Formats: sequence, C-alpha cells, structure tokens
Amino acid sequence: MMQRINKNVVLALLTAASTLFLLFQLYYYRYYISAKHGPAFSRLKDTLSAQEGTNWRVVKNFLNLASHHSVPVFLVDPVLLPLLAKDVEQLRSSMDSTPSECQYFCKQRDVTTFALLDKKWEHKGSFFRAAEKIGFQWQKYEGRDPRLEGMDDLSGVQIPLHYIFKMASHTIHLVVLYERSGNYLWHGPLRLKRNMDRKFAPFRKLQFGRYAGAYNRADLIKVTADGLKLQIPKDPSRFLSEMSHSKFLECRYREARSFFQLYPDDLSLEGIDFRKKAKALLHLAASTLEVLGMSFWISSGTCLGWYRQCNIIPYSKDVDLGIFIKNYKPEIILALQKAGLPLKHKFGKVEDSLELSFLGSDDVKLDIFFFYEEADYMWNGGTQAKSGKKFKYLFPKFTLCWTEFLELKVQVPCETLDYIEANYGKNWDVPLKVWDWKHSPPNVQPNGIWHLDEWDEVIQLL
Repeated sequence: MMQRINKNVVLALLTAASTLFLLFQLYYYRYYISAKHGPAFSRLKDTLSAQEGTNWRVVKNFLNLASHHSVPVFLVDPVLLPLLAKDVEQLRSSMDSTPSECQYFCKQRDVTTFALLDKKWEHKGSFFRAAEKIGFQWQKYEGRDPRLEGMDDLSGVQIPLHYIFKMASHTIHLVVLYERSGNYLWHGPLRLKRNMDRKFAPFRKLQFGRYAGAYNRADLIKVTADGLKLQIPKDPSRFLSEMSHSKFLECRYREARSFFQLYPDDLSLEGIDFRKKAKALLHLAASTLEVLGMSFWISSGTCLGWYRQCNIIPYSKDVDLGIFIKNYKPEIILALQKAGLPLKHKFGKVEDSLELSFLGSDDVKLDIFFFYEEADYMWNGGTQAKSGKKFKYLFPKFTLCWTEFLELKVQVPCETLDYIEANYGKNWDVPLKVWDWKHSPPNVQPNGIWHLDEWDEVIQLL
C-alpha cells in the first residue's frame, strides 16, 4: 500500500511539473517571440529552415531583452549592414509592415554584431540575469581604460570592452564604445585571459576586437527588417568604410616615461609655448584638411615625438604632415591660406617631389610632404632652393592607423617603428638637436637636379 501511494505521488508530481513547464513555454513564446511582432513571426516561421529560424529567434530574443531593459544597442554587423544599406529607405518607411519572407537575419552565419555607447547604459546586473533566464550564456571581456592613462598616471583600471551572448548555435557580439577626448568613439581589443573558455564562441569569426578601433560619431536611425525593429547607422556605407581602416594605436606612455627619465623634458616657458602653438596649428590644419576630404598622417619629427615621448618635440619648431599624392587636391593651398596660414614655399610639382610649407603664428611652420608609391617602397621628395638639387627619402610600404595625439584623432603609420627607423635610424630614441635634412636621414639619397627652365614652377619662395 505504501509503495502504491509513493508511485501515485511521484506520478502526480511529474504531471504537475510537465504542466508548469508547458505553461512556462507558452509564457516564453508570448513574451519573447510573439510580442509586438506575432504576425511577422507566424508568417515567417513556416518558410525558415531550422538553422535560419534559430538565427532569427536569437536576434529577436536579444533585441527584446535590450529593449525591455532600455539598453540602446545598434547594429554594426559588417555582413548585414551592406544588405540593409541597399534598402535603407524602404526599411525606414516600413516600420509596421509584416514581411512575407526573411531577407536579412535568416542567412546562415554564426555571429551577429551589435554596439553600444558606454555612457548610455548602467551595466545593470538585472540585464544579465534576465539574459540567463531566457537561455543566454554570456561572458564579459575587460581591458585597461586608456582614458585614464597619461604621463603622470599609468592607470590599471579595468573596463568592459566586449560581451558575448550565446544561445543555441548563434552568437551575439556586443561591442562597447567609449567617447575619447578627441571627440571620437573608441573600442578596445578583445583579449582572452588564460582561464577563459576559448571554445565559448567562434572568436576567429568576430569582426571587431582583433585590435582597438576608432570611429567618428554616427547618427542612428530606426528601421524594421524581417519584422525586427532595430537601430543602424544613418549612413551604413560610411560606417563600413570607416571600419575598413579603423585600427587604433595607443600612445606609448610607459616608454615615454622611461625616455624622460633619461632625457628630462623641456619645461621652459619657451618649450611650453611652442607646444601650445604647435597643438593649435595641428588642430587648424586637421580641420581644414577634413573639410577638403584629404586624408593625412603626422610625419617626420611630429611622428617621432608621438612615438617616442607622446608629445611635440619642443626644439623641432614645426609640424610635419604626410599626404599620399593620389589624395592631392589643388585647392589645398587656398584653403590653408584662408584658414590663416600663408604659403611659405612650394617645391616640386604634383608629378614629382611636391612639398608645401605654410607659416603659422610666431614662425611655427606647417610642412606637408607628399608621398609617392612605387612597387616596393614609398618616398617623398626634397628640394634645395639655392642649387635646385633634388633628394628622395625612401620608406618601406606602410598603412595608416588612428591614434590620439594632443586631444586629436589623427593618423600615423601603422608600422611606426619601421617608418621612424627609415627616417631616423636605429638610434631614433636618442635626441638630436642638430639635424641636416640633406644628409642626416639614413633614407635620403640624391635624386638629380631640376632643370633651370623649371625653376619658376618647382622652386617658389614667398
């Protein structure tokens, strides 16, 4: 008799548990799947394969979760954005329409990428607890906060840089963006610590996190795609273009501190005043060239100052920029002159060894060197005004990265050390106050002489 009662009790408990589980499934469907877009799901579900349906449902769950907890995520996925960009006007105007087929979020892929501006959410634990309740597994990836670093304080403060959410066979990558003092957005690299599960997500397929990145601020718009309401950059094509060359390099504060221990910084009034004027000149040149749409990087002594000591070299007396000749625009001279920088000299011509120099306040010069690309190297030219002799400075091939310098988002050669060693040799870390531009650089070589009948064009002193 006792045994029979126990069996009945067990059977009743099992029945109750099954009923409760069924009720939970119905609640889950109603709250996370059918809410707001029930008709869309019912029309889509019959046309989706198992994997396609999984992708769509995971993204749907994540967007519902973010919306419910006021976490303003926006899509930055480099696979999906080009597809949405083609139909962006239609997607903006069809906010309440019901799709007949799944065109974007049901394609076979392992990862969907969203971003979030750090200051617009509070990292509330309730968000992550709710994610776990609906079936997400998640991990946080932290790194050092570069905004707190400087010559006087090498901060070790850790901040969240990336989150990975995983449900079923699909991964949501959430990239955290931070505002930097140069008025741009930055994300850090994704680095796995030793004790982390390297099989938790398809890390090799993540499009963000291989390196730190920098972006201009992007306006966002709301669209509806495949029945999902979400935000995307207003100009997806521009955002994707930025992404292709977004790699960011931090200033080397630790190395700079070591440098100043060997060679104390110039804190004289003259040195401080020069740096102030050089900073203003760099900002003025950058804003003028940005309006023209001319990409540039800090070059020569300015680049050396950034790499070696995170600052302008106080005895350099100028600001040096590099521009690829393919990006040259004739209006550059007039634009800089209108900005208050009169032309000091113009050497060479567009086809060969072009160099421009402008005069800032109190004789602080802005030198712009134009770079030419050959099969195996890059070069810029120099001209001696009194003799017409030409010089050529050879550099190994390089690409461009972003950095922050003097509170400005600016480009530098990614292969910075190779670039500097080409220009200044292996002893670039030893200050030299005596420098002959015709003989001191290890990468300089003679490049002929301008014909006398060209001098009026290629040697202009104002």
